[in-house]
Amino acid sequence: MSLAVQEDWQRRSLGSIWHPCTQMARAARLPPLPMARGEGAWLFDHQGRRYFDACSSWWVNLFGHSDAGLSTAIKSQLDTLPHVMLAGCTHEPAVRLAERLSARTGGALGHVCFGSDGASAVEIALKQSFHSWRNRGRTEKHEFVCLKNGYHGETIGALAVTDVAIFRDAYDPLLMRAHIVESPDSRLNNEAQALAAMQALLEARHDHIAAVIVEPLIQGAAGMVMHEPSYLRGLRALCSEFEVHLIADEIAVGCGRTGSFFAWEQADAVIAGPSQDDRTPSGGGARARAPGGQQSSWPDFLLLSKGITGGTLPLSLVLTTDEVYQAFWSEDVSRGFLHSHSYTGNALACAAANAVLDRFDAGQLALNREQSALLAEAFLSPLAGDARIANLRQRGMVLAFDVLDAGAGFAERFHLAARAHELLIRPIGHTVYLMPPYLIDAPTAQFLVEAVRATLSEVLSHAS
Repeated sequence: MSLAVQEDWQRRSLGSIWHPCTQMARAARLPPLPMARGEGAWLFDHQGRRYFDACSSWWVNLFGHSDAGLSTAIKSQLDTLPHVMLAGCTHEPAVRLAERLSARTGGALGHVCFGSDGASAVEIALKQSFHSWRNRGRTEKHEFVCLKNGYHGETIGALAVTDVAIFRDAYDPLLMRAHIVESPDSRLNNEAQALAAMQALLEARHDHIAAVIVEPLIQGAAGMVMHEPSYLRGLRALCSEFEVHLIADEIAVGCGRTGSFFAWEQADAVIAGPSQDDRTPSGGGARARAPGGQQSSWPDFLLLSKGITGGTLPLSLVLTTDEVYQAFWSEDVSRGFLHSHSYTGNALACAAANAVLDRFDAGQLALNREQSALLAEAFLSPLAGDARIANLRQRGMVLAFDVLDAGAGFAERFHLAARAHELLIRPIGHTVYLMPPYLIDAPTAQFLVEAVRATLSEVLSHAS
């Protein structure tokens, strides 16, 4: 296809689409790339130029574009039952998905509520926490706690527990007031201080606090800020002690991104790793009782979206405990959880999610560990001594580093320069990160480090 045709698609896009997280005045000068197709880890424009999708198209694409297994599952479901309302009806893909996810928590999080996207999952969890306390006569528990620089979505409720200024400041007058507590950051070695700050708040306000929400192990929008599983264990203990719900937002970090299917698995000191077939982690649920009656360490709510359908269809899920579920059990409709959208539990999306779980049942986590090691091997030696960067870090299939003296507009400049090196990558501030599809081999890892280094040299040389 000619350049003129591609430019026509750009022009028409700018005339009709209000692009997300985009200042459209700048987009008019730096128009979006018109993509024609995707294959594996690569995206292709209309001129046949290719770009490695290093951010998995906003962290959703686990197995690459046009994955045959996911496509087959969706097509098969399309010919059987594309959708039926989940109010008063049910269907096999949704039941199987809920049961399989619950099994991965050892049955501790045995009840699954379906949503459409990550922000709606956050809304569901906030509402369920508050409403469950209300149903139990604890009407004073209506406050929430989030971490500094945390991100949980852009709807009104989700923004209220988000601490990223560019997203929330314009809407601040509309938002409820959340408590913002120091976040752990492995670069600062401040875990003890962060837990002490949380403890002080919960000691003072626990009678009024419904829940704490956290991104386990990695704060994504903060710049891939990482912390240790020990912080999560400490946070779980504090929430249990002070009778406060704990919400684990795994929208970005779930589905194998961190080295375990749920990032939270790494928080349980008892859990040494997934079982042999990657299907049934040991351990149980938060203040709910795990099978056998043992107290265990799962959160009260665990949220999934993004990668759960492998980058094919929108879906989110909220897993919660029997204790929360039972708080709504009543013949009184007003005590029920009245939250839905028209496509709740869509059968096509559930079929895609079940196909994703099939991949993990077949040993995907073992493959991820191998690929994670390849990324580490490729990046460590070339970048460890690079004076232009700091804080090279990795957890599972997420690798990041901070650029020193990056200059104004670094993220945009890096993103644009990377295109010439066959790389689709979007830094956050001065942090360059990779969250690629699970399709890394040694040559691909080597390509990535060379493309990243070449882009970095080009951008920094132009800035000086």
